[in-house]
Amino acid sequence: MKKSELKKQVASAIQACLDKKGEEISILEMEKGSGVFTDYFLLCSGTNPRQVQAIADEVELRLKSAGLRPTHVEGYKQAEWVLVDYVDFVVHVFSEKARKYYDLERLWKSAKRLQPSDLKAAPARKRKTAAQSKTKATPKRKIKTA
Repeated sequence: MKKSELKKQVASAIQACLDKKGEEISILEMEKGSGVFTDYFLLCSGTNPRQVQAIADEVELRLKSAGLRPTHVEGYKQAEWVLVDYVDFVVHVFSEKARKYYDLERLWKSAKRLQPSDLKAAPARKRKTAAQSKTKATPKRKIKTA
């Protein structure tokens, strides 16, 4: 999968979390060669079990509309820690208590922390045409005649 497509998918999951008022959103880019099975972890918290489930539901719904289904969902009924696995990235939706207890940010402290804006693709540079790359000639001056 292209890196830009993966970033779009993660950004879509982030937006789903934001839309359902997920708190303390954190994005971890996992190091290559660290033994981790995925490229990104997306973590967020909900304030109660219903919100935790609503966030997980919105992530699934949003990504399903983009043609992406999770390979595995775990912890949905208990709603303390819902894990939604998309292979290239994993979404973790925690209750506040479970988030503090498991502290994945500390556990994966070697991972690079990203901001949502880091996942937005940089705009493609426009290539200059041959005419644009030529140096501009000095403008002709109008000569007043009497």
